[in-house]
Amino acid sequence: MSTTVTQYNLLAKLLHWGSALLIIGLFALGLWMVDLTYYSEWYKPAPYWHKSLGLCLFALTLIRIIWKFITASPAIEGAKWEIQGAKIAHNALYLLLLAVFISGYMISTADGRSIDVFNWFSVPGFGSFFENQADIAGELHFYLASTLIGLAVLHALAALKHHFINKDNTLSKML
Repeated sequence: MSTTVTQYNLLAKLLHWGSALLIIGLFALGLWMVDLTYYSEWYKPAPYWHKSLGLCLFALTLIRIIWKFITASPAIEGAKWEIQGAKIAHNALYLLLLAVFISGYMISTADGRSIDVFNWFSVPGFGSFFENQADIAGELHFYLASTLIGLAVLHALAALKHHFINKDNTLSKML
């Protein structure tokens, strides 16, 4: 029996597109909420939603990484440099996601409080590991998230290039 597949399976597709929507939504929410004032009705709910959705994305990302290792994926199409570039970009996306999660956790738990996830459960906080942790992690979180969005845009443009210029199967494998 051959392990060669021509399409991503349904779970891989759902994880991919669900992650994409969450990443875009969390980035937009994060940019919006940092400008909220204390008197805004969203001052407390927006960070609560951002943290809860971020931790859900973390769980989805862990599932996605595990799923990637235990299921077959279609071959990457293109020139040798495109295949190598795609592998580097995919790994960079996962590493950036993990770094964004860690920096977000360090912002949210610097004061020792746990993070409530939709009142389902709490992720414990370990407090500050270094001086000005919340501020430093906040700066890092912003730049990592911005880099993640930039690389995701490049990823989307590459898929569109393959679809419209190369006219290969790259995009349709994930649709």
